[in-house]
Amino acid sequence: MAESAAMQSRTGQGRMHWPCLLMALAIMLIGSFYPPFLVGAEGKSDHLAAMLLFWAMAAGFVRGVGFVPRGRIWRAAFSGTACAVALALAAWVRWGG
Repeated sequence: MAESAAMQSRTGQGRMHWPCLLMALAIMLIGSFYPPFLVGAEGKSDHLAAMLLFWAMAAGFVRGVGFVPRGRIWRAAFSGTACAVALALAAWVRWGG
């Protein structure tokens, strides 16, 4: 068991994280098939909301397939928590702010 954890730590591989992967797939499909979702109330593209959604999508794919970066900054930026925070911020920018 300890050998498995050591191997995961060295290779940067973890277990698949299905909630993150499913969230990333949902963001990808919604952005692909319904682009007006990224348009603000005034009819212009909302770049901040799009950036946050794409960050959530990237973090979801990275963590969702089981990859865990070695560097602390990269690990924080592409974690499951980062996916949730970016998604919450995108929702707040899009509908609350």
